[in-house]
Amino acid sequence: MSEWWRGRFLVVGMLTLSLALVGPVAADEEAGRALAQAVYDRPDGDDAVTRGRMVLGGEGRRERVRESYEYRLDGDDGESWNLIRFTHPANIADTGLLVHNRPDDASDQWLFLPAAQRVRRISSENRGGSFVQSELWFEDLEDREPHEDTHRLLGEDHYQGVEVKLLASVPVDPDNSVYSKRLSWVHPDTLIPLRIDFYQSGEEPVKRLTVDRIERIQGYWTVMRSTMADLRRGRETTLEVEEVVYDQGLPRDLFTSRALSDPTLERDYRP
Repeated sequence: MSEWWRGRFLVVGMLTLSLALVGPVAADEEAGRALAQAVYDRPDGDDAVTRGRMVLGGEGRRERVRESYEYRLDGDDGESWNLIRFTHPANIADTGLLVHNRPDDASDQWLFLPAAQRVRRISSENRGGSFVQSELWFEDLEDREPHEDTHRLLGEDHYQGVEVKLLASVPVDPDNSVYSKRLSWVHPDTLIPLRIDFYQSGEEPVKRLTVDRIERIQGYWTVMRSTMADLRRGRETTLEVEEVVYDQGLPRDLFTSRALSDPTLERDYRP
């Protein structure tokens, strides 16, 4: 065989091998995108009001309990709003956070501090900052859309005796997230991630979200207890839902700067 034919066979062989390798990767990416979209589109009502507790604990920290209400309203075309209002203890009562999620890859956040009687906008540079000294960062409170990340289905796994799908998500724009990667253990029946590992450029996760209990309320699968852990400092924040009501028909004007600074406007909607 001539050197020319040997070269041709070598090129064809390498191309065939490359196609064989690219095919499964492309399929995994398509499956990953579909799963991420399904998780995002999981039915959870047009609106919801949640009464719950935030428990701060872990290494080197005295346990602290905070009580709050959370209000959520979904709009059209990917727009949504969240309002978190603390009611206890006294030193944090009436503190509120308003989040406006928009379909253009951006979220706006405003924090109301009752002691100063002012509303302060949270800058994008502070997305990795701690929310009221918890293990939740401001970015964790945003509603991240699937197209902001590339997704890949890594296969199936078992988590706490349940079969799950392992999903890897990496920001399309590295400047659009404080995380370099997220790994999610997604329960295929409820479409709830039972565990999410958060990475920041290293090989080991820096934070971990685990779902401890879910219930079906008004036909919607609802996370009733979850924990966000800071794996570097050994601290954790547990979120417990005590009551939730869906589809009350919350008004849009409940999610404004004026409503954020006036807790009396939302009290009629509390469960």
